[in-house]
Amino acid sequence: MSTTTTTATATVPAGLRTYHIDKTHSEVTFRVRHLLTRVRGRFTDFDGAITFNADAPEQSSVRFTAKTASIDTAEPNRDKHLRSADFFDADVHPDLSFVSRRIVKRSDDTFDVEGDLSIHGVSRPVVLPVTLLGTAKDPWGNERLALEAETTINRKDYGLNWNAALETGGFLVGDDVQIGVQVQAVGQ
Repeated sequence: MSTTTTTATATVPAGLRTYHIDKTHSEVTFRVRHLLTRVRGRFTDFDGAITFNADAPEQSSVRFTAKTASIDTAEPNRDKHLRSADFFDADVHPDLSFVSRRIVKRSDDTFDVEGDLSIHGVSRPVVLPVTLLGTAKDPWGNERLALEAETTINRKDYGLNWNAALETGGFLVGDDVQIGVQVQAVGQ
């Protein structure tokens, strides 16, 4: 029995090229403290594009949108509460988005992507530390670009203020939300 391995390279073709996010091979996740542990969740409906120039990263850009109604924490009642006016208010604010303003190259495979994150009708500047995982050709000849990013935001900065006081002191839901994005995108 033989095995085949796929090797991606960190080399990206020269020039400006646009890649569209492949939802089936990407994920947008979050973690937030709930009482004593962390609740993990994800958004299942999202879209976006990366326009990237390895030779001149400052010419690059990123745009991303997720449907707030697609939040999934594997608990239907909690998901319903998160979609309500207490949190995302998905009927009024159906999307959260990120649009880059500037990209700064830190090394051959790390970048600071500065942009505006909009959640619940509030836009705030954030810096996403992004790691370029590489590029590879898929079996159908499509060029793929992979990257990942992690950051932490304070949910209250975006008007997501609901909480419940605990008898022993403190609150049910933490303020800091860790966001993780793992993207595989297809060149156009």
